[in-house]
Amino acid sequence: MAEDIATEIDPEDDDYVLNSRFVSSVRLAVAAGDATRLADLLEPLHAADIADLLEQVDGGLRREILLLGAGIIDGEVLSELDESIREEVIEFLPRQVLEDAVRDLDSDDVVDLVEDMEEPQQTAILDALEDSDRAAVEQALSYPEYSAGRLMQREVVAAPEHWNVGNAIDFLRSNTADLPDQFYHIIVVDPRMKPVGYVTLGKLLSARRAVPLSDLFEDSFRTIPVTQPEAEVAYAFNQYHLISAPVVDDDGRLAGIITIDDAMAVLDEEHEEDILRLAGVGEGSLSDRVLETTKQRLPWLFVNLVTAILASMVISEFEATISQLVALAVLMPIVASMGGNAGTQSLTVAVRAIATKDLTASNVWRVVRREALVGVVNGAIFAVLMGTVGVIWFGLPMLGAVIAAAMVINLLVAGLAGILIPVTLERFGIDPALASGAFVTTVTDVVGFFAFLGLATLILI
Repeated sequence: MAEDIATEIDPEDDDYVLNSRFVSSVRLAVAAGDATRLADLLEPLHAADIADLLEQVDGGLRREILLLGAGIIDGEVLSELDESIREEVIEFLPRQVLEDAVRDLDSDDVVDLVEDMEEPQQTAILDALEDSDRAAVEQALSYPEYSAGRLMQREVVAAPEHWNVGNAIDFLRSNTADLPDQFYHIIVVDPRMKPVGYVTLGKLLSARRAVPLSDLFEDSFRTIPVTQPEAEVAYAFNQYHLISAPVVDDDGRLAGIITIDDAMAVLDEEHEEDILRLAGVGEGSLSDRVLETTKQRLPWLFVNLVTAILASMVISEFEATISQLVALAVLMPIVASMGGNAGTQSLTVAVRAIATKDLTASNVWRVVRREALVGVVNGAIFAVLMGTVGVIWFGLPMLGAVIAAAMVINLLVAGLAGILIPVTLERFGIDPALASGAFVTTVTDVVGFFAFLGLATLILI
């Protein structure tokens, strides 16, 4: 058995769960009802890999895997699962398996597990917790959604400010059962439970026992309000290179702690969300059903249809011009396409800079000037190229001049629109990643067609 599994799982292959041979082995074990074989296949896998496997197979096979190998599903697997299938997985787990899985999780992972669930599923998970753990989770759920209070874990290692290194080490050794599975700092608090600093485990272990903890405080210490948006928390961790940070309530007292893994998960989610929204596909995943995916994409396809109609209306105003010079119909998609690509480039840079707080009110006009100059320079280069093509292709020097001028105008406007539109939307509290693309495309199409056909009407007709 061990040799068979070794042939299916290559430890040097990081993508072995995605390997069709391995998935086929899982299918065969399920089809044969061989729970032992399935357990042997899944047992060596990391929790994240088991979650990936459950996300990638179809719903029928997923349910069969859960029914046959429910004992393999633990809290780590549940926390790694995509939200779109997490509830489905929980529904198929036996109650005892679910209770054991949830008890293995830290409080922040339990909160992440239940916050988007319906009431029955929430109750099932909360009932599986000890009274103290349930109270901690329910308190976290009382904080605003996407806030530090939801993100933090309640398991904190804290020490009084009058302790020395020896006191702290003795405390850690005598309370091993109550310590979090992973922690990086000891939070030092005053008598009112307000954090005053923290000490890394490395400094604690390398210092002499008589050294006061206050002598080992890290310069990076900062507290996070419990209501602070999680996106700002992730930014602070990335900006100031934090490993962990204490969370304080409205009175400044220690409420919990946020660690770098949770902060970076939020940062990854923010980046992924921006990419998906720029493409107008919402927050969908590969596990979503056809109807759900259709609902997510339909509104933005409709917006695209409206913008296309606007561009077509501009073209229709120059119908007579196009009928007299068919070459315009051949060349005008090039102008619009170049403008659309240039606008998308500027837009992507702007949305990313806004998300990372690199684009602010203090430097926005400098960035606008830069994008305008880039648009002019690129427009001039391609104007020469397309002007030459227009002359050689159609033998009309003035046609080359028209498309060259239209190219400069549209690339200039594209650069400006790519920066100004997301900045303006952000000022009005609208997510620039969600709405900017449609506006930028509309502007570049309309301006491109109007500039090209308008100049052609004035000069060539």
